[in-house]
Amino acid sequence: MPILEKRSVTAGGLTVTTMGLGGTGLGNMYRATDPKVALDTVQAAYDSGLRYFDTAPVYGFGLAETRLGEAIKTLPRRDIVISSKVGYDLVPIPKSEVKPVLWDEAPPFRAEFDYSRDAVLRSIESSLKRLGTDYIDMLAIHDPDEAIHFARGEDPYARSRFKEAMEGAYPALDELRSQGVIKAVGVGINQWQMLSDFVEAGQFDYFLLAGRYTLLEQEPLATLFPACERKGTKIVIGGPYNSGILATGAVKGATFNTRNAPADVLERVARLNAVCESHGVPLAAAALQFPFAHRLVVSVIPGARSVEELKQNLDYLSWPIPASLWSDLRHEKLIDAAAPLPAGAV
Repeated sequence: MPILEKRSVTAGGLTVTTMGLGGTGLGNMYRATDPKVALDTVQAAYDSGLRYFDTAPVYGFGLAETRLGEAIKTLPRRDIVISSKVGYDLVPIPKSEVKPVLWDEAPPFRAEFDYSRDAVLRSIESSLKRLGTDYIDMLAIHDPDEAIHFARGEDPYARSRFKEAMEGAYPALDELRSQGVIKAVGVGINQWQMLSDFVEAGQFDYFLLAGRYTLLEQEPLATLFPACERKGTKIVIGGPYNSGILATGAVKGATFNTRNAPADVLERVARLNAVCESHGVPLAAAALQFPFAHRLVVSVIPGARSVEELKQNLDYLSWPIPASLWSDLRHEKLIDAAAPLPAGAV
């Protein structure tokens, strides 16, 4: 079992473990998770040294927060860090109108985007009740692009709520931070382009960047990351497996950005996997360890819907990887030439 170090999110002393638990599995993403299994997974995460738990109201329409809240009742609250999000308003609906798409067996709600100050304060109050705690350490503005998953060549600003987020949600969170109610303010999103605007428009402690700085793609290196370094904004990596394909490899039905992976992605992942196999290293282990080489990255938060998945992630995190693997990936031009490599690689 790896010994998890802690990295600083804020100058004020807030730290997170280098691996956290992503909360989508607790919210029944794609398929239902048994309630006891969900609670056991959180407990196993804590017992394994994880002290950082990420969640959001929209994950299972409140289910993920409720389950996390139930699980942490027996844990020392001051020992753990919880991050949640604002931007989705959960609206009750009749059970007859429930249409499971992403969240299986979810409570009867629909999600509506609302970044107004009143909606943010309501959202936080509801999150506190579901979590059963009197404070949340980190809060992020969630999906200000309406959770768009755009393909290459498509406009990442096709649906933008940047203005609403900066005029409503950000001032509310900034005020709570200045009062000491929360310790860190962030943005959680699946793209890096809009974050390049957020980093200039406000003072953000962290960005939860899902799927955009991985073994498969490193586009944020050129513009976003330098701006984050200048502003002191740290990075939490969500979706380190690019929603599946870096865990499964280029198999039939492999998913990328929650969709079936296109041919060019399958081809690149197959090449990544070939290099990893030549060194006797699982592709998933390289994928999980790669982001840590960048000094901005404070934590990687793969989801886990069972104790077994959690333990597998921990095994990948501690898997011995020779420096020659990273050098070979760079030689094959499978990693951006500007990407920092783990210690010992050239």
